[in-house]
This record gives sequence, C-alpha cells and structure tokens, in this order.
Amino acid sequence: MVGPVVTPRPVASKVYLVGQAPGPREGALGRPFAWTAGKQLFRWFDSIGIGEETFRSRAYLAAVCRCFPGKAKGGGDRVPAADEVERCSRWMQREMDLLAPELVIPVGRLAIARFLDPAPLEAVIGKKHRRVAFGHDVDVIPLPHPSGASTWWKLEPGKTLTARALRLLARHPAWAALR
Repeated sequence: MVGPVVTPRPVASKVYLVGQAPGPREGALGRPFAWTAGKQLFRWFDSIGIGEETFRSRAYLAAVCRCFPGKAKGGGDRVPAADEVERCSRWMQREMDLLAPELVIPVGRLAIARFLDPAPLEAVIGKKHRRVAFGHDVDVIPLPHPSGASTWWKLEPGKTLTARALRLLARHPAWAALR
C-alpha cells in the first residue's frame, strides 16, 4: 500500500458509499473518487438528482482499503491482498458502529464482496439486498466500478442493471434524505 490514507469529509450520514481503494491521484487530491472513476460515479448520481458536492457533503465515502495499493505488474492498479483488506476492516467496523447507516452502496467487485456473498455482477447489480453488515441491518445496493477501464457497465446486461440500480437508489428513503 502507498500512502497517504485517503479519508472523506467527516459527515454523519445514513448513506455509506464504499469504494475499493484510492487510485494513484486521490492521495494527492485528498479525497476519494476524485479522478476518472469519480467523474463517472457522480454523473450517475447527478442523473438521479444528487450532484457531486451535495453527495460529498451529505453522504459518507469510505473504501475497503484506505491507501493506494500500487500498480500491478501487468499494468493497472493492483488488487489489494486479503490481509490488506482485513487490516483495513477495523476502520469500516468503527465507521459502521458510529454511523449506523441504512443504505450501503458498495462500488466495484472488491467493495461488493465485503457485503455480499461471491457472485457474478449480473446476479447482484440492479437489486436491493437486505444484510447484516458489521453487526448492522442495512440495505445494500451495489454498483459496478465506474472506471474508464471497465466495460461492464457500458455493455448489456451491465448497462440495464446499472440503470436499475440507480433507480433503486433514487427511491431509497436514505437517498431521498440527501436531497
């Protein structure tokens, strides 16, 4: 892992968004989802009535791993190892205890795996899942990773399932409270 730790604004919110890990630029910018993937994520949210600054000021943005994991040998960002994920879990546990969110939005496979059993994206995106996460009853509405390198959400069935997930978010009471 490569520092610095990237943390969100201190916001008490019933909406808890969880990314995978910061990218190489987020550390210097000092905020999560500050680069390409964030631009697409906030376009999605804008399409359902919440702009970026409103979301950042009213929802809590977390990550499975809090530091940039470094580059993979073959290019792209390295996927954090299981022991790295586990070491960062205590942060997530404490945040869940403090916030007691009603809605968790895991973004990308690694984040989804922290809240749902392993399954293909087609089986989990576009659905609301009721789960006990870190000791708290929550609704989980996962999203695919909005990276420019990912084509899943740009092609079918990902395109339709992502749109369905966004509609579910827009109708959720915790999301409506962000407006």
